[in-house]
Amino acid sequence: MGVASTLRREDARLLAGRGQFLDDVPLPGALHMAFVRSPHAHARLNLKGSGAFIFTAADVAGHVAPAQIVPPPGLTVEPVPHPVLADGVVRYVGQPVAAVVAESRAAAEDLAESVEVEYEPLPAVVDPRAGDTMARWEKREGDVAGAFARAAHVVRTERVIPRLAAVPMEPRGALAVEEDGRLTVWSSSQSAHRPRAQLAQSLGRDEASIRVIVPDVGGAFGSKGTLPVETPLVAFAASRLGRPVRWTEDRYENFLSAPQGRGVRGWVELGFDDEGRILALRGRVLADLGAYLLPSTPMPPHTTAMLLAGGYDIPAVEVIVTGARTHKVPTAPYRGAGRPEASYLIETALDEAARRLGLDPLALRRRNLVRSFPHRTALGWTYDSGAFEACLDRAVDLIGDVEPQEPGVLVGVGFALAVERSGGLHEHASVTREGDEVVVRAGSVPSGQGHETLFAQLAAERLGVDPAMVRVITGDSDALAQGVGSFASRTATMGGNAVVAAADDLLAGGPGVARFESDQVFTSGAYAAVVEVVRATGEVRLRRLVAVDDAGRILHPRLAEGQVIGGAVQGLGAMLSEEVVHDASGQPVSASLLDYALPTAAEIPEFATAFVESPSPLNPLGVKGIGESGTIGAPPAIANALAAAIGRHLDPPYTAQRVWEALR
Repeated sequence: MGVASTLRREDARLLAGRGQFLDDVPLPGALHMAFVRSPHAHARLNLKGSGAFIFTAADVAGHVAPAQIVPPPGLTVEPVPHPVLADGVVRYVGQPVAAVVAESRAAAEDLAESVEVEYEPLPAVVDPRAGDTMARWEKREGDVAGAFARAAHVVRTERVIPRLAAVPMEPRGALAVEEDGRLTVWSSSQSAHRPRAQLAQSLGRDEASIRVIVPDVGGAFGSKGTLPVETPLVAFAASRLGRPVRWTEDRYENFLSAPQGRGVRGWVELGFDDEGRILALRGRVLADLGAYLLPSTPMPPHTTAMLLAGGYDIPAVEVIVTGARTHKVPTAPYRGAGRPEASYLIETALDEAARRLGLDPLALRRRNLVRSFPHRTALGWTYDSGAFEACLDRAVDLIGDVEPQEPGVLVGVGFALAVERSGGLHEHASVTREGDEVVVRAGSVPSGQGHETLFAQLAAERLGVDPAMVRVITGDSDALAQGVGSFASRTATMGGNAVVAAADDLLAGGPGVARFESDQVFTSGAYAAVVEVVRATGEVRLRRLVAVDDAGRILHPRLAEGQVIGGAVQGLGAMLSEEVVHDASGQPVSASLLDYALPTAAEIPEFATAFVESPSPLNPLGVKGIGESGTIGAPPAIANALAAAIGRHLDPPYTAQRVWEALR
């Protein structure tokens, strides 16, 4: 089954400027909220400002509670949730100290600057190796010690993956109003129902008294999957003052206070027999979690650990994860959310092993691939389906010529496998006939992926109608009683199957509703990169990038390819130029687009994409996720290509200066 690869129906509206983003939502008479934010990474504070339109920790105590932390199974965490407002101590630059409201945004910003705060600076921890432990997880299976004792070869690697900023085109924000005991909150978010639950918990209200509306969202990449700590304060102020309240983050605030991603130091030890088969893996993952835990902060390190075996059949494992506290903004999921870290650690370790053992990197991979499915890894997850070698074969075919094209330029080719978990939990949808229209209401919320196009075509195909007759409604907790949202590449797997199930229910004479539930599924793929290095300057140029993905049955090739390329561009940005940097006192020195270098069109290489289909047996559509594959497979392929070019591994970002120094 598959739908036609039509153009995205959202684009005509958005490109013509007819979208409605958060700042476009009209709400006459709204007050504007601004925040007093700490200029110090760690300090005691004495807040002197007060007034009817100034909210401090004392003002909101007992009214607004920190978000609850529910860690993944087996992962223990310390009770350090992010406070609503700092009370006595600040622990990162940008932490909210007080909230103010005024009649205009400019007036609110002026009022925030007038609030008097005394700070007594304290020492800051910026290296996670010196930080206290906030989270821990470990897993052992098989005879690890025995396997290493009889190993013919042991290879150990240490890698550093820098912190990254999500940098969505539209920063975060919220708008709230309370009327007749009903609180309505507009949020730039990846879900409507999860923010409703988080607001209910934080404000101590019944969920039925809250409506969350998500308008058009200008990008999210995971950073809008967790309700901002500021949003409950916007809602509280609207209720307390009896007027609508609006908060819109600017770019500088987004760099300072939006959750960041990655920030991992990892050690991998592989034991091989004399034929190059992996007998055992030891892994250590040290994650820089920042100053506090957000609800989703523990998830990426746990995913890194669970996927550390990658696409390889490794019988014995020992993996320990430590999440360290530093004086930085907290981390949370960023596109890939642990999967890119795992892929980078295992794939660059395999290339290092190939160099030391004198083996071809592709041959070493083929010798250790998972080949039969379902496959339960030693770390405990079950890969539902896959065709790892077919993906690798296709990537080899597509990589093309890798010879130098000009003198003084070093050329390297690198390969990497990618494994992505997606789906899981449940999702909801309804499909109804309303006059001449078919109306789809879905719990999955778009932030640029093309949900409207996909859901309309799935419903149209099932019901035998023209897709133009299908209207899609997302992002309103009142439109659909329950929902989960869009994250972890789950939309096609969970939302798509929910829409189809609802359409089938309608055809069978039912009300056209569904709650689709499934175990998580596992996407896989093979990536290849050709990298050029200018010997005289250290400049790195990505000449060609190949992406071959197995996301089960591909429902809409155009949307799928767009997700692969978008993810890969973020992946190459992570390797070539992006890095959140703090100085020794914890001050961020990359808090603007002048200092945080996003890739531009000039850095985008020639792309070749292809799909291999091994349908998942866990859902009727046979689909798996595709939204994060590029961020998982591209970085280690680029890293391995650079290592092949210069003869040694180098951690990112690959600035000209860093590479030039490595060459010497």
